[in-house]
This record gives sequence, C-alpha cells and structure tokens, in this order.
Amino acid sequence: MGNCCSDENGGHSAVGGNGAYAANQNNGHNEAVDALFKSRGYQGLYSHVELSLSATGLRDRDVLSKSDPMVVIYSKGRDGSLQELGRTEVVPNSLNPKWITKYTIAYHFETVQNLVFRVCDVDTQFHNQDVKMLKLEEQDFLGEASCTLSEIVSKSNGSLTLDLIRGEQSSGPKHAQKSGKLTVCAEESVASKTTVELKLRCSELVSKDLFSKSDPFLVISKHTESGMVVPICKTEVIKDDHSPKWKPITVNIQQVGSKNLGREKTGNPVIQILQQARVPLSMGPYAIPCESDVDRVLSLRRISMYLLFNLKGSHGAMDSPLTIECYDFNSNGKHDLIGKVQKSLADLEVLHSTGSSANLFTSAAVGQNSQNRVLKSQLFVDSFFEKTQHTFLDYLAWGYELNFMVAIDFTASNGNPRLPDSLHYIDPSGRPNDYQRAILDAGEVLQFYDKDRCYPAWGFGARPIDGPVSHCFNLNGSSDYCEVEGIQGIMTAYMSALFNVSLAGPTIFGPVVTSAADIANQSLMKRERKYFILLIITDGVITDLQETMDALVHAADLPLSVLIVGVGGADFKEMEILDADKQRLESTRGRVAVRDIVQFVPFRDVQSGDSVLQALLAELPSQFLEYMRLKRIQPT
Repeated sequence: MGNCCSDENGGHSAVGGNGAYAANQNNGHNEAVDALFKSRGYQGLYSHVELSLSATGLRDRDVLSKSDPMVVIYSKGRDGSLQELGRTEVVPNSLNPKWITKYTIAYHFETVQNLVFRVCDVDTQFHNQDVKMLKLEEQDFLGEASCTLSEIVSKSNGSLTLDLIRGEQSSGPKHAQKSGKLTVCAEESVASKTTVELKLRCSELVSKDLFSKSDPFLVISKHTESGMVVPICKTEVIKDDHSPKWKPITVNIQQVGSKNLGREKTGNPVIQILQQARVPLSMGPYAIPCESDVDRVLSLRRISMYLLFNLKGSHGAMDSPLTIECYDFNSNGKHDLIGKVQKSLADLEVLHSTGSSANLFTSAAVGQNSQNRVLKSQLFVDSFFEKTQHTFLDYLAWGYELNFMVAIDFTASNGNPRLPDSLHYIDPSGRPNDYQRAILDAGEVLQFYDKDRCYPAWGFGARPIDGPVSHCFNLNGSSDYCEVEGIQGIMTAYMSALFNVSLAGPTIFGPVVTSAADIANQSLMKRERKYFILLIITDGVITDLQETMDALVHAADLPLSVLIVGVGGADFKEMEILDADKQRLESTRGRVAVRDIVQFVPFRDVQSGDSVLQALLAELPSQFLEYMRLKRIQPT
C-alpha cells in the first residue's frame, strides 16, 4: 500500500511509486534505483488491523449450564485449504460471549483474504488447559462463519455481523442450519498510522568515479527474523555531491517493527517494554542508575520513545535494527556501495537530539578475520519528527467507496471470437480467456468496496448492429445506461456483446477515458464520497496517444485511477508512456498532469502467477491517498 512518503515532490520521486516530475532532471536515475529497490524484496506497506469477536444466540450444548464458547480463526486458500491463525480464550457459561483476546492481521488491499471463524463449546474438563493445546475434535462444534477481510474493513463502522452455520452449506439451505450470529470488528492499529519523518545528510563521502564526484542515494532496510535484509525506504539520487542533503523521507513505524504479523494480543506490560529497551532496573522498575547526566538523559529518551511507540502497538519498532546503505548511482544498474551504518530509529533519534553523527563503514571481506573498515564519511540526522497520517482505511471508515468501471477492446486485431486462436474466444470448457481473467482478477478485489455493485461497462473499437464504428458503447446493449449488476453482470454483457457487434478498429482510448472522467466529475459535483477505478483491457497499439494523454491530464484532477491491462503479444511501448513513471503526462496545451493516475501491465507477465496484477492493484491506495492530500480532503 505504498511505501515511504513525503509531502515534497522530491520525496515522492525518491520513493519510487508515482513520483516522476517533469522538472526533476534525475527522474531516470530514480527510476533505475527502483529496480534495485524491488529486486531486493521491497513489498510495499500494509496496515495491521485488530479483530475483535463477539456472538449472540449461540446454541446451548450443555445440560446443566450454558455453552463455554471459543473461536478458532482460519485463513482460507484458493484451493479451499484452511490454515489456523489463532484462538480466543474460552468464555464460560455464555450464549452471548464477548471475547477479550484480539487477533492482529496484516491487511493487503490487493488480495482477497478469506477468513473462516469456527465456534466450539469447550468441555469443562479442558478449561484449565492452554487453548493452543486443545484438540478441536474433542470439542462440540457450535457453528461456522466466513467472510473476507475486505468485507469487514470496507464497512463504515468496521463491523460485520455473520450468521453462524451448522452443517454443510454446500449441500443446500436444507442442510445448513443457523446457530446464532458472530460479529467481527476491525480496528486499524495506531502503528499503521504513525510515521517518522527523517531528513538525512552525509559528509566526506568517498568518490567512486574517476572523473567526477559520486551520485549518492540512501537505501534503508530492516532485518527480518529469518535474517533477510529487506528495503523499506530510499532517498532520491543527488548528482555530483560528496556532502549530500536529501529531501525528507517518511518511515512507517509499523513497517519497521513488523516481526509479529499475526498474533493474539492479551497485554503489553510497561516493565516488559522497559526491559526490551535495555533500561537497567536493578534499583526498582523505575530506577535508572547511570554514571553521568548524559547517560541518564539518553536512558530517559529511550524510555519515552519505547513507551510512545510500544503502547501504540508498534511492538518494538523503535529498537528494530536498520541498515542504512549509501550507494553511488550507476546507469548500468550496478550501483557502488560507498558505506553503511546500522542503527535503530531510537538510535537515529538520539543522533538528532544530541547533534552527533555516525561513521559509515564497509564490511570485511568474507573469510577474513579483519574488522569492518570505519570510514571518514559520516551520517547526520537533521530532522526526526513523529506524526500521524490519515490512512486508506480511515477514508473507508469515513464512508468512501471505490467504484469499478471496465472498458474492453473489440478491435479486429483480437481475431474472430468464434475461432480458438482469438483473444476473445469463449472456451466451452469454461476456461476464461485473458479478458475474462483480467475482469475476474481485478473485480474480485474491488467489488467489496462498492456498495451497490453496479458497474459501468463499455466496449470500444467495434461496429454495433446497423451502426458506425463506436469507440465507447455500452456493453449491455442499452443506449440509455451503461451499468451492469455485479462482476457476473460484466461477464454476461461481455459474452453477449461478442455476438452483437462486429470487430473493427482502430484502438482509441480517449472516449472511454472521457466517459469515466464525466462520471467521476458528476459524483464530485454531488459531493459523493466515491473514488473511481477504470480498467481498460486492450490487445493493440493505441492510435490516439495525444488525445488520450489530454483526457488523462484532465482526469488527474478527478477522483479517478486508470488500470490498463495489455493482452496478447503486441508492442505496448506507448502504454508505458501513459504509465508516466518516468515523466508526467503533458497535454497539447502544455498542461502537466497533477498526479500519475495510470498503471499498466502486460497480461503475459501474469501468466505464471498473479503477483504482477496484484502489484498493479497495490498502487491504488497510494493513488487514492495522493488525490485526497492533493485536494486536502481529510476524514472527520
């Protein structure tokens, strides 16, 4: 869900999401650095949400008392397999329990996270056992409920009530009996919203180039429990400078301290925090025996920072080790390491507060007994500022919706839909073609954020019956309205259109972008809390590039994002221009887009899996937040 962020243009381009600015001469440098960043395992930012559970009207399985219910939480894979995530405590003698144990889960917008909740009645003889040791087959089954995490967080109150079912739902309603209700509440952790803004600089960097100074940039990485070093943030590239001052970058606290991604939460004692902070407690829990006033101040700072962040739910983020590497940029992608430091956020705060610095070092060669080589180069922290930002989930809680729209390419280059080699061929076996797969993959994620699930759907590049070639026609065949009901409605309208239009051409995007922008603008005028996502699926080379750029520059001012999926083997170089990662789009009149709203992916890159399409969807919350901040819209 985005990575580091900055309110300054340079910071946006530094973090490599959608921050290419025409005025920035180093855009090519920063784009190249993105490849290094992602190749080393960067996966973007997610939010942690805490699930709370309660139930009403449970079935009574005990003779002399009421049931003693416990909930077991599972994640459900695409193949239907279940993986246990956690268990609540047992609530004795209750048919309307409210469980205290919370479960924290990482929320990823770009994936469908299926959850299953099974409620069981724990026999009295097992009440003194740890719930993790209970054998579930020995307990009485009370009922089961399932949903997606998206269904919960997309509710304005973050709460979803589900029917608990006994029996096999797949066997039909006669065999599935309701057995009470389960309510699941989701609350985003404060750590997901808490950030630290850093302004870093270096001095006396060594030169890695023969005839010029280095072009330095920083990469900040965290250390996982498995020993991997994963990047979480980076600065922009500064050319020809041995004493660079980078623009502010923002580090999300939760991303730094994310060792315990899935966990049950039962408490967080202050003493445990102080011990984790390595504060001496030999003279009592609040005693700080120090040899000097400076040591005492630093210990107090460490305590205050730990209490601040741990009690907010960051679980040790301030003391999690970070590696800050300084590289010299090379256009061939083989960037030279100048030096590095290893510091936690708490250490960086101390550097800032004391005005001190840290020397960069280089690691000793493998197999050598020599120590790390300490360099004259130094790292300074000119600014260390904690702040809270509104998140994507904050806007959902405020009532914002994401409205899905689809535009499908019906040009003749797709081939005759009745022949198996056509991109539009409908396989009698039910195997979806690439157009259908793109609709299903995007739609299954986005459908949960649209309350009425009525989606505008268009086709372009075809000749309707007894009509001229149209570059924006309603997929449902109506001349009055463009919406269809549900993802299945899109699929049905698409298959029907294949037999009611003649494939033609050329490939023109401008009219469908304009139609989507008109809907977004009408919603904006009505002050509706809606953000729109247009999915364009195409097989060909666009022929109205400048006209489409004009439409996109205009649409960038509106609550709209555009996802383009290229199917088939065509050359999609012009789509990469629309993607605008290297340079903002510019209209015929010289107006530059205020933000990048287009993401493009060739579907052939997704054939071996869904990671590429997920990465495309993962950009949407960042684009959504960029629009909200651009328009200064804040949830209340």
